[in-house]
Parts: sequence; structure tokens; C-alpha cells
Amino acid sequence: MYKVQKLLVNYKTLEEFKKFKEYGVQELSMLEDLQENIIENDSESPFYGIYYGNKLVARMSLYRIDGHYDRYFDPPQDYLELWKLEVLPDYHGKGFGSALVQYAKSYNLPVKTNARQRSSEFWEKMNFSSVTYNPNRDRGENPYVWYPDGVHEQQDPTTDNSLIKETDLSSESIES
Repeated sequence: MYKVQKLLVNYKTLEEFKKFKEYGVQELSMLEDLQENIIENDSESPFYGIYYGNKLVARMSLYRIDGHYDRYFDPPQDYLELWKLEVLPDYHGKGFGSALVQYAKSYNLPVKTNARQRSSEFWEKMNFSSVTYNPNRDRGENPYVWYPDGVHEQQDPTTDNSLIKETDLSSESIES
């Protein structure tokens, strides 16, 4: 197993991120995110990565989202949002991406991500599921989620059949 570590928000990490931008896709670029957050080595960082020797070979952003904003999980609760998982091409297939995902799952909170660029198979292998698409909530994204024990997909109240049945019963009793 590889060691996942919180990345420092500093110029050394910025240089490492530039290597990803050379190989990566613009939508996965974290360079701008890091540049905006450079303050001190000990500042709170949402960035995690794995070094192979002295080289950063895999990275992700991981944010804790307050349960008040949870529109994915039942029961509603704090959850993690995993963004921009990327492994340098020469290191694909060696378990680095899986190690980052396992690290996120180790918090035992639900995890949400957006599958990008033919990555659905990877997320399914990591026991993530696609959610029922809700255009008001998902806004063109392709959410995948991981549910710890006792957690399920939150139902959209506008499509919940029990609410429709209650409305139907109410209108029947009015007509009778």
C-alpha cells in the first residue's frame, strides 16, 4: 500500500503540479487552485498525493461538505467531495489511484465525485455507484458516490411516489 499524504500549499508543490498539467487534461488542472491557496507550508490544504521516491505521481483534492448542504445521502450528513484525481501516465495501473480513493473512504463518510473522461469503470471497481440524475442538483455533472454501511441515496422529494399518493388521497377525500 502506498502512503497518502496531505500536500503542503507551497511553491515546491506548485512545481510538482506543473508536471501534471503537462500530461493532464485542463479540467483536471489543480495548478490554479494551488496558486490561489499558497500562503504558508502549514496552511490547511485540501490536496493529497502519493510520492514515488521524490516524485509526486498521484494527487487529488478532498473537501468535507457540511451535512446541511447534503443532497445526495440518506440520512443527510457531512460527506467528502473528491475532485481531480489524477495519476501521471507512467504510473497508471500500479494502484496509486486506488490508494487515494481508499484513503478518502477511510474517513467512513460518504464520498461524492464526478466521473470524467471514460473513468466510470474505475469508479465502479472502487464500489462507487452513479446516482439517479437530478437536473436541478447535478447540473450536467456525472456524480458517482460511495456509501458506507447504513447510508443510501437520498430520494428527490419531487419524484417521491409516496408524496404523490398522499396528494392523490387528499384530492379524493375532497371530491367524496
